[in-house]
Amino acid sequence: MHGRVRLVVSRLRSRAASGHHDRDRGSASLQIIVLMPALFLMMFVGMQAALIYHGRTVAIASAQEGARAAAAQVTSPGAGQAAAAEFLASAGGDGVLRGVTVTASRDTTTATVVVSGTTLSVVPGWTPQITQSASAPVERITG
Repeated sequence: MHGRVRLVVSRLRSRAASGHHDRDRGSASLQIIVLMPALFLMMFVGMQAALIYHGRTVAIASAQEGARAAAAQVTSPGAGQAAAAEFLASAGGDGVLRGVTVTASRDTTTATVVVSGTTLSVVPGWTPQITQSASAPVERITG
């Protein structure tokens, strides 16, 4: 019995000397269980924000291109729609925005193009809607 007590005491001393404590056992597993989902959430939120930003940037650039074309002196709103659609196709098409609708209107002073679509999503079941518009003054001869 006396030898057994010595063995237990020597093991406790060796653990104390090496810095191991029973209360720290499993702390790495707990940290991974708590921190990994938070890390993945932050990563996916950042990715989703980037996809939305890129989709909005392409949509506004497309609308501006269409408004410039629709505002030309001898043209129609159809030219603005075509220019916006062409810009969208060259900027990535369905890889950037899906289900795109382009509408254009023109009156005596202003040409307006509206581009709408949905951007890609990393969240299942959620499709962010993007709508951007641009207007330009219609070119006319004055003087």
